[in-house]
Order: sequence, then structure tokens, then C-alpha cells
Amino acid sequence: MARPRSDIAERPRLSLNRGFSAPVKLSLPIEPDDLRFLAAYDSDPFNRWQSLQTLAMSLLTANAAALRTGAPLREDEGLIAALGAILADQKLEPAFIALTLRPPSEADIAREIGRDVDPDAIFAARRKLRTTIGERLGAALEDAYVRLNTLTPYRPDAEGAGRRALKNICLDLLAATGDSGAVARALSQYESADNMTDRLAALETLSSHDRPERARAFDDFYRRYADDPLVIDKWFTLQAVTPEPATLERVRALTAHPAFSMTNPNRAASLIGAFAHANQPQFNRLDGAGYDFVADIVLALDARNPQVAARIMAAFRSWRTLEAQRRARAEATLRRMAAVPTLSRDVADIVARTLADN
Repeated sequence: MARPRSDIAERPRLSLNRGFSAPVKLSLPIEPDDLRFLAAYDSDPFNRWQSLQTLAMSLLTANAAALRTGAPLREDEGLIAALGAILADQKLEPAFIALTLRPPSEADIAREIGRDVDPDAIFAARRKLRTTIGERLGAALEDAYVRLNTLTPYRPDAEGAGRRALKNICLDLLAATGDSGAVARALSQYESADNMTDRLAALETLSSHDRPERARAFDDFYRRYADDPLVIDKWFTLQAVTPEPATLERVRALTAHPAFSMTNPNRAASLIGAFAHANQPQFNRLDGAGYDFVADIVLALDARNPQVAARIMAAFRSWRTLEAQRRARAEATLRRMAAVPTLSRDVADIVARTLADN
């Protein structure tokens, strides 16, 4: 048996399964300080990313719970410092840096919480973290954006895609602070972009800010691409997933838009499906209006295209994980649907399974 070494000046931090890519999930008693160290310095990219995700998830779930009870919100200086170290390391691939700057999604946070989920609290906790990153790392984010926002021609290769990914997440985090200059920069990128990736990324950033720049960009986007159905699908989707209280009425109004047709499966999915599946705060509104709107649309669509209607209805499948008031409203809507005698087999099966799931 090898004798333990006594010449190590500091307690080592374990970086496990280095270079290991199999789909395993380990539960390990790793201290937060060790995770912060690994996030900032680990030479294994996956372990570095995983350390960041673990730290961010812990912070996000804690703050989502605090928002429900009125408790003080937490901050994690080590997490921000680790993100800053990664952003400053130009030896790293831009695509990797872009991944590390993106916090866990709302859906991932909800799955981590598991029960009594409050989508509003999750959204607010994630928005606070994004705002904190934008504020605390603002200078580094701006430097990276300026460095990457070159006038070189568009290149559809992996290196170009990585540079665009990093540039666009930097832009989004800068705008997350509400800074007028960052919003103006998003509009400038939208107008000058020579590729759809950059133009859509700028439009997505603008979609979260209820300002004249947003309306200007959405109007221009529709005029530019009105004859391209697949691109207009994206135009509908971005408006459907905007996480603000006015979105439900906007989606309702868009169902009367000349370019919208309930008989077009892609168009129905891009607007109604996107709202139901990807806009968790507004689909799961506390007043139940999101549930009722989607259910009524499904009933209208069912006779024309039961497969699309069933896919939209599947958005209700996680209703049992919600907090009590939303859970009760979702169940009431599902039971209203179940009582309709003319449901197609597809929709009836989804409703029955959703009500029966434990």
C-alpha cells in the first residue's frame, strides 16, 4: 500500500471522472468552496462547467425559495469570480465560455426543486442572477463583445459559431441590467447583422425589454421576412415566449394576425405551442388564464388537427409539481377538458394520462 504523502502544502480539491463523458450523475459531498475553486481553475472543461452549474443551481433554488417567503436573497461572490476568470481566459474556446455564462434554464430549476414549484419565483431568481452577472462583469462582458463584434465576413464553421455564441450571450447579459446603452447596442446589432444568428439573437435580447426599440425591431423583422414562412414562425415564437404579463393578450391578438393560421401546424406550434411549453411564468399564471387560453385553443384545434392539439396539451404534464394554487387551477382546466365528449382520441389520451400521472 502506498504511503500517504506529507509534502502537499494545501488540501487537494478532487476533480473526479476527468475526461469521462458517460451519462452518469454523481452525488458527492463537495464543499461550495471546492466547487468555486474547480469552477475557476479546473483544466477539465466538463468538470469546470459542472461546478459552475452546481453552484448556480444551489443559488437559484435558494433564492426561488426565499422569494416565496420574503427571506433575504443570497449572492455568491465565488460564482461571479469564477465566471470572471473564465471570461478573462482567452485560451478557452469561445463556445465553452458562452456555455458557462448561461445559467441553468427555468425548466432545469423547476426539475431540481421538484415540488411546490412557483414559476414566477424561478423566473425572478434567474433574472436576478443574470442581472448580477451583467452588473458585476460588465466591463469584461463589454470588452469581449467589442472584440468579437468584428466586421469580418460571416463564416458558417464551428469557430465562427462559437464566437457568435459568446458575443451574443455577452450582449444579452449586458442588456439584462436594463442599461439603455446595451439595449441600443442590441438594436444596432439587429440592424447591421449580416447573418440570421446575430439578428435573431439581438431580437431575442430586445424582446425582454418593453421599449420602443423592441417594437421597431419586431416590425422591421416582419417586413424583411414576410415571405419566408419558417422565419416568420420564429417571429411568432419570440413574441409568445416573452416573460411579461402582457404576453397572453399579445398571443391572443396574434391569433388574428393575417400571417397566422390555426390550420398550419408549424404556425400553431410556433405561437400557441411555444407559449404553453416555453413561457412558464405566463402559461402558469396564478389566475389560471394561461391554462384556460391554451385549453380553449386546443378544443378549437382538435377537430382540425388532433396531433398538434395533443402536442400542445402535453404542456400540462407537470401540473402536479406546481404550488397549490396553480395546481388547483390546472387540475380544474384538465377536468373541464376531460368532460368534453367530442375530444379526439389523441387529446383525450393526453388529458387522461395527465390526470392519472402520480
